[in-house]
Amino acid sequence: MFTLKGLFIRAGLIAALIFAATATANANAAEKLPVLASFSILGDIVSQVGGERIAVSTLVGPDQDAHVYQPSPVDIKKVTHARLIVVNGLGFEGWLDRLAQSANYKGDIVVASQGIQAREMEDDEDHLMHADPHAWQNPANVVIYARNIVAALSKLDPAGAAVYKKNGDAYIAALQQLDNWVTAEIAAIPPAKRRIITSHDAFHYFGAHYKIEFIAPQGMSTDSEPSAKEVAGMIRQMEKEHIKAVFIENMTSPRLLEQISREAGVEAGGKLYADALSGPQGVAPDYLHLMRYNVGLMLDGLRKN
Repeated sequence: MFTLKGLFIRAGLIAALIFAATATANANAAEKLPVLASFSILGDIVSQVGGERIAVSTLVGPDQDAHVYQPSPVDIKKVTHARLIVVNGLGFEGWLDRLAQSANYKGDIVVASQGIQAREMEDDEDHLMHADPHAWQNPANVVIYARNIVAALSKLDPAGAAVYKKNGDAYIAALQQLDNWVTAEIAAIPPAKRRIITSHDAFHYFGAHYKIEFIAPQGMSTDSEPSAKEVAGMIRQMEKEHIKAVFIENMTSPRLLEQISREAGVEAGGKLYADALSGPQGVAPDYLHLMRYNVGLMLDGLRKN
């Protein structure tokens, strides 16, 4: 038979257990390693490797353009609180050194693309050859990104090294599965039909890996405009070679490519995700979904060529 005193004791024990569980959960949340990634695609890759042991934030978010990014006071706070910053490298984050200096950041900065053989492209402004930063467009390169991130997190958090390796191995297996699928799908398209028009030159790593030619009115960066002569030359090429695979990108203005499509008599085939993810509810909330979505659109367009 329960007494009033017994009920109070039981209630006290339950309250103590709830308090302890809440305190543990809060402590675990507080202990997560704060990691800052430069842009949304890289932030997802870091999250896949780090899992529950890290708290990831990004400087350039979904559907935003890193080429024209300007740091804000909020971003300086993000840098200040980070224990590790992960960047793409290859000249993609030209603003990072100034931002880190402004925040007096003293932690490690990891270049995810370290070890990748960079492709070179001519810059629209100075007409010199520069490294093409869009290496993530080849899943085989993202395998290298993942391994570099595993190593960086393991160095900073040795207690989590086994977790990071396990997560990294699982993610690398998914990347290799993706690569095999894309290779098989593209192989079904005759090589002569593998030509695609996009907003800017973000897909040359993809094109080199899967043997597709990408043509763009803008160069490596989205902050420059092509000349009227270049636009006219592209339209003539589209008409001569019967190129109907034309795509706008999610973080660039559609105006120019819509004009080119209209004058060439070709309907744009949809929106590719090049330098940024979609929002969480969109079609490209993470890298693997982004690639599968993009490839699906590309295949539809290539079959019309």
